[in-house]
Amino acid sequence: MDTIASLFSFITWPVSWVIVQFHKMYGAIFGPDTGWAWGLSIVSLVVLIRICLIPLFVKQIKSTRNMQALQPKMKAIQERYKSDKQRQSEEMMKLYKETGTNPLSSCLPILAQSPFFFALYHVLSAIASGKEIGKIDGPLLESARQAHIFGAPLAAKFTDSAEKVAALQASLTDVRVVTAVMIIMMSASQFFTQRQLMMKNVDLSVKTPYMQQQKMLMYIFPVIFAVMGINFPVGVLVYWLTTNVWTMGQQMYVINQNPTPGSKAQDAYLQRLLKSVVHHGEVRGRRRKNIVKVIVAKGGDRNENERRFFVGLSKAGFAAQPDGSVIKSDTITAEAEGAAVARRQQPKRQTKAQRQAAAQQAAVKDAEEASEPADTKPVTSLEKKPEGPAGTGTAGGAKDEAQADKPARPSRANSGGSRQQGKAGQRKGQQRPKHPSSKK
Repeated sequence: MDTIASLFSFITWPVSWVIVQFHKMYGAIFGPDTGWAWGLSIVSLVVLIRICLIPLFVKQIKSTRNMQALQPKMKAIQERYKSDKQRQSEEMMKLYKETGTNPLSSCLPILAQSPFFFALYHVLSAIASGKEIGKIDGPLLESARQAHIFGAPLAAKFTDSAEKVAALQASLTDVRVVTAVMIIMMSASQFFTQRQLMMKNVDLSVKTPYMQQQKMLMYIFPVIFAVMGINFPVGVLVYWLTTNVWTMGQQMYVINQNPTPGSKAQDAYLQRLLKSVVHHGEVRGRRRKNIVKVIVAKGGDRNENERRFFVGLSKAGFAAQPDGSVIKSDTITAEAEGAAVARRQQPKRQTKAQRQAAAQQAAVKDAEEASEPADTKPVTSLEKKPEGPAGTGTAGGAKDEAQADKPARPSRANSGGSRQQGKAGQRKGQQRPKHPSSKK
């Protein structure tokens, strides 16, 4: 670790200068030789560095989302050119170039703050050895050696011997208890940060190897930090713990305000946005309007969370516009209420036994109607009534008398009814009821 830290010795002077400036400010409040003054100076150094790295953090978020979206295409390329590694690499680079994705962008914040981390480690090691470094010389060096955080010197390590700890005017028990607690907190914060990313801000509709890799890193990173932490001075543990807490809070803000499409965080965000629109009757804020605008532009490519959001808007009587705003529409409200009433008024579905019983009753009713005499049946509008030609009443009467002299024949209705009754007795299964206007 000392060899790696020496490689970044060129940046130790700026780091030591920033720490000294913060120490002057906090020393006037808590005292120049207190652990609070030196500890808060290190925390302020972390905050300053992370503020400067916010643009890189934004690039990291975009790169991570692009990599998640490209996983299916990357897997297809690997399957297609699995026997040709060179062509596979060329197609991967072509895909990155077309989509504007840089795989290294996800590592930019860590790479950018690594020089500051090793420079701080180099400064604290020099303080533990009693060597002047950068702007920390003379009285400042002695003040830094006397500074303790909960009884542990800033330059002490978990693996230090009792003699070395005693030279820093502290006890080995205090140093190991403080460093152990800080290592546990550092590992826990790293685990929670990665878990938060995996559980809330990952598109669950796409199952890719990238998700499995992130899940493995969620358990591997805390173990790495725990193993390496026993070799870190207390000041470096303060630095790294502050970095993890800052990352966790920054990531929580990004997840809540700009979640990954298709993730649980997006569903929660859109539900909050829906409640806000229903309550205020409009989309408040430029950023929210941009999000609604992007969702409207997707059209049929919307994911399940976005479709649910639009259904909620329709039920509330709102329609999203291409510019990200919403309008109130009575027609939409009426249609939504009418659809709800129609769904409530739908008849209950009958069982098979109920349908068979209804069919048998209809068949029995048809058979009874067919067996009735023709003269007792009411004449429907479709039956033809015999009538003579206009103005020839005698001819019509003569025809009726001639028909009366003929022997009575069984009516066509009776014979047809008998045949239908016989057939109905022979048929098995369900009988479809006949329409009242059909001929018997």
